[in-house]
Amino acid sequence: MAKYQIIGATGCPTGIAHTYMAQEALEQAAKNKEVTIKIETHGQVGIENQLTPQEIKDADVVIIAADKDVQKDRFAGKRVINVSVGRGIKEADQLIEDALAGKASVLKGNKKEEETMEKETTEKESKQKNSIGRDIYNNLMNGVSHMLPFVVAGGILMAISFAVWGVYSADPDSSQYNSTAAMIKGIGDMSMGLMVPVLSAYIAEGIAQRPGLAVGFVGGLIADDGGTGFLGGILSGFLAGYFILALKKLLEKMPKSLDGLKAIFLYPVIGVSVVGVIMWLLSGPMESINRAMMDFLVNFEGSNPLILGIIIGCMSAFDMGGPLNKAAYVTGTFLLAQGNTTFMAGVSAACIAPPLITGFAALFFGKYFDKNDRNAGFVNFILGSTHITEGAIPFAAKDPLRNIPIFMLGSSIAAVLTYMFNVQVPAPHGGFLVLPVVTGKAAWVFSILLGSVIAGLLFGLKQKRMAMKKNTNESEAA
Repeated sequence: MAKYQIIGATGCPTGIAHTYMAQEALEQAAKNKEVTIKIETHGQVGIENQLTPQEIKDADVVIIAADKDVQKDRFAGKRVINVSVGRGIKEADQLIEDALAGKASVLKGNKKEEETMEKETTEKESKQKNSIGRDIYNNLMNGVSHMLPFVVAGGILMAISFAVWGVYSADPDSSQYNSTAAMIKGIGDMSMGLMVPVLSAYIAEGIAQRPGLAVGFVGGLIADDGGTGFLGGILSGFLAGYFILALKKLLEKMPKSLDGLKAIFLYPVIGVSVVGVIMWLLSGPMESINRAMMDFLVNFEGSNPLILGIIIGCMSAFDMGGPLNKAAYVTGTFLLAQGNTTFMAGVSAACIAPPLITGFAALFFGKYFDKNDRNAGFVNFILGSTHITEGAIPFAAKDPLRNIPIFMLGSSIAAVLTYMFNVQVPAPHGGFLVLPVVTGKAAWVFSILLGSVIAGLLFGLKQKRMAMKKNTNESEAA
């Protein structure tokens, strides 16, 4: 069994935590089975532990646990298990067992043909792999993951400018004006201004590979210039990607010797022309829709912070890095670009809370947790403080029906109080590291800690009750 060779690739939209948690889980599961494995990671720093062509050739099976593009075409002809990064974390042992049992499908080009050993597994994997919704989500998250560094860098630079020299330090007509502050804010504005084009470009790249990149970028620039915001960027990305796929199909009968001409001339010229014209015509209607949505969120935020806080708290803590969490976070980043720094304050608070909840539970009720969970809870104080919600995932996975509602409660309390105190956070990431640039620092920290402590106590009491029930059952059995 030790000679059975498994390779894999992991990747999550942000490339911060899920990617490496899935890698660690799969490596540990393979080690328990005495199986050789090598996992390539597609994180925010790029591709690490990269698989070589020889390693791919020698592999018996490939496990892909990713919610973004990990260059799956390399594995054509290999037996592949393709799941979300969340399953890679939660079901690592089962995935290794499935790989050893031959419950995988053969990847042929861009299409997967099921060749599983058991009918039940075939149906389950087929539904997941052929899901249009999952493909759309993966491509969207490919855009988001490439966009985030621009957002974080731009947001932090703008926040530094405000914090050090004043909110109006970049305004030439203000008494606070400072040329250095204006320069730093200008750099931050440029970085933030690339959000929509980069989002659009890498959605298209996820769909159509490199030929879609230029078309998506230009479509995103038109969307941004037309005031359509991130909705226009998402539309232009998908439009560019699928148009290039259709164009490839249309031109596939051209002589092989003209492939270079297609890549450097036909795809970009035709693609930019068609997608550019469509986005130009759609800019007016899309701008109206985008403006209405932004106004709705802003008005809703100002009129009823209680309901908004509950919505944001539940979205952020329900799947911790998944679609709902990312929907709240991406909305916050784009509103941040519109000058709304209050909305992101609640999103950040809701994302920081879940790991802290596990930390306080381990602190208050440590004897009811095993050693590994107790240590993980203490580590989550660091992860939570730096806005890495994913640290709470292992706890949620062990008892989701009980633990996730507790996380949602704590995040909702933190978000509601943040909105009620009118806290402003001008940076989209960083957790407590960006505290110097937060308006309403004490109120923000208090909101997060109160929500985390209350939910942490509930989490600890639940753990205590479960431990006592377990001891009682063991005593009765004895």
